[in-house]
Parts: sequence; C-alpha cells; structure tokens
Amino acid sequence: MQNLRHKRWVKGAHFMVTLSFLALTFSGFVILMSHPRLYWGQAGNDLTPALFELPISRNYHHHGYTKLIPFTHMSGTVVSAARTYDIFNQNGWGRSSHFLAAWFLIITGLVYFITGWFSGHFRHNLLPGTKNLSFRLALADFRSHFRKPIPADGKGSRYGLLQRLTYLVVIFFLFPVVILTGFTMSPAITASYPFLIKMFFGEESARTIHFFAASALLLFLVVHLVMIIRTGFKQNLLAITFGK
Repeated sequence: MQNLRHKRWVKGAHFMVTLSFLALTFSGFVILMSHPRLYWGQAGNDLTPALFELPISRNYHHHGYTKLIPFTHMSGTVVSAARTYDIFNQNGWGRSSHFLAAWFLIITGLVYFITGWFSGHFRHNLLPGTKNLSFRLALADFRSHFRKPIPADGKGSRYGLLQRLTYLVVIFFLFPVVILTGFTMSPAITASYPFLIKMFFGEESARTIHFFAASALLLFLVVHLVMIIRTGFKQNLLAITFGK
C-alpha cells in the first residue's frame, strides 16, 4: 500500500514558504503602493513615461510636480519643485521586511530543492510519466476540477496530472524568476553579477517581470486555497501538518 503521509521536510518547507510568501506579498504590496508605476528598460521615475500604472494608492496619477524653477542663473538648468500631492511612502520598512522574508524563502527553497532532488520526490511525485502527457488527459483532468468530489487520477499518485504540471511550473519557473528578478533590483548584487541586468533587459524590466511572476504565484495560492476548501479543508490541513 502506498504511504500517503507527507515527509516531514515537505511539511516544514511548506510551512516556511507559506509564511515567507505571505510576508513577501504584504511588504511587496506596500512597496508597490509607494511607487505604483511599472516601466520597461533600465531606468524609470515619476518624470518618465510608465508602461502602466496601478490604482492602489494616492500616488496613482499624481499629476507630477509644480512648475520647474531655476536652480542657478545658468540657462537650461532647472530643479523640480514640490510635488503636487501628499505622497504615500512606506518604502523603508517595506523594503527591509521584503528583503528579510525573501532570504527565508530562498534558504527554505534551496533546502527543499536539494532534498527533493536527491530523495526522488520530484521524480516520483511530481514528474508525470510520458504516457500521461497528452492534451486529452490534461483536458479531462482540467474538467474534473469543476466537479465535486474531484476524482483521483487512478495512477497511484497523490497528485493529478494538472496539479503536478502546475507544481513543476511554480517550483522550477515562477519561483526562480521571482528570486532572480529580485536579485536584479539590488545594485549590490548586479555590481558583482551584471549579467542579471542583461538577462532581464534592464533593472526596471526586472521589476515589471517580478510583478507579473509574483502575481502568477498569488493566483496559484488563491486557486490552491479554493481547491483545498473544495476537497476538504480540515483533512488537507491535517495532511500537511500533523496527519496523513
């Protein structure tokens, strides 16, 4: 009989990643409220055109600054005047909290990845067999998620095809993209590893990619919670904590 108990290291990693991701989501939202404008390229600020803006604080569509005033008597030299709005700025503690939570996520993720690789967890539980990789089976599994109760996949695995594919995308694509783009936004890191800026087409491009990858992870979390509730919140919570 197949052992359906999650490994302790899986439960521990799940707990730490959950706490870290919630802290990152909250602090990241506060950072984004301070400057809800996203750009593409190397540089971007209030005086440059944005790729798009997010209506999430009073800093949205702030109309810029008052009339520019001369800084010296030299022609063509100006300095920006005062802002035309009461700025929302909680960037200091938001960035510090974001940075701290990110390292908890990275360290936990590395332990999870190394343990999962050498223990065969990814190969046995997440990697689908070649016979199961077909559009027909994926479509059937997708449709099954709209029925209640959701049927098992019948292949002896605790995960269905769609669930396994989603986990693989989250673990091996979305989380690495979020981490690497986060590194790219750090001047200290890019000074030592400038290839990161080229990889993501500029520091501001990395921030925009970081936003979309984090939003995809947040969407995954919401769907994940919905499926947990639909298939039995109590038993699923026990399964990933103290039970089977």
